[in-house]
Amino acid sequence: MSAHLPPLPPVGGETTGVNVVDLITREHRELLALCEELTASGTDAARRRTLAQVLVASLSRHLSAEEQYLYPAVRSTVPDGDGLTTRELQEDQALLVALRMLDAAGDGDRAERAANVAERLHRHAEAAAGELVPLLARLVPVEDLIRLGNRFEMAEEAAPTRPHPGTPLRPPWNKVVDPAVALVDKVRDVIGRRTTYHRDL
Repeated sequence: MSAHLPPLPPVGGETTGVNVVDLITREHRELLALCEELTASGTDAARRRTLAQVLVASLSRHLSAEEQYLYPAVRSTVPDGDGLTTRELQEDQALLVALRMLDAAGDGDRAERAANVAERLHRHAEAAAGELVPLLARLVPVEDLIRLGNRFEMAEEAAPTRPHPGTPLRPPWNKVVDPAVALVDKVRDVIGRRTTYHRDL
């Protein structure tokens, strides 16, 4: 069953890139590792502050890309995909609110708010690994999964670096609003010298 995507131009005669299943699985591992270090008792305040910035930015980008491409693919190809994605969007909304609270946290309450984000992120990753991703891998041709991975990566680069629970969660509006909001976020990141990528830690 196709994920109903227009084709990307092939490179070297075949579709190349990262399979969206592998990409999401890897990113969930990286995000959970960030949470683990952020909530560890031995992490000092300055490091915790930087880790929180990277987690907020990385998870904001990740959720935006899932809402733009993963959930629509699940909705169009998986039996009861609409019910599954509606449930996940509700959970993601709560995760974005928790992420916003972490982003606004001072040193004194950062650990507690990070623990709340970590708990919600664990649930998010378990739902993907236990249900959404295996169903997608079974029902969607590998070429479509690679094309989804390509779009997912492009969406992340154009996504907000801060949580915006009030913005649209479904296409087509999130594909219009998220990049516009992202421009403002990225200007604020530069002005505030904010660390937003794991590679910069």
